[in-house]
Amino acid sequence: MRITLDELRASTGPVIDLLEIISLEGQHYMARLTMDGEVRLLSSRNGETSLYRSAWQIQDTLASFRIRETLVVHPSAYHEMVGMEPADIEPMRIRVQREKS
Repeated sequence: MRITLDELRASTGPVIDLLEIISLEGQHYMARLTMDGEVRLLSSRNGETSLYRSAWQIQDTLASFRIRETLVVHPSAYHEMVGMEPADIEPMRIRVQREKS
């Protein structure tokens, strides 16, 4: 599912339970939002995934919203190396921010 920044702003008191900042080969980042149990990709008005140049840029863009937890997610490239058997390797998850309960 996708959501635009305009749709997010138009929501009444949106709470982002989890913001995952997904690293794409270390050059671009995308935002995956979990809200009310649903996962949504932050996208442009024409349905393309919004890409950012840094994790900070995403955090600045979403700074006006309540975010309960933020993780930077780095997928592992090791399972894609030539000659290696495919393997399910969990991505590295780095907690950047979390609300106190």
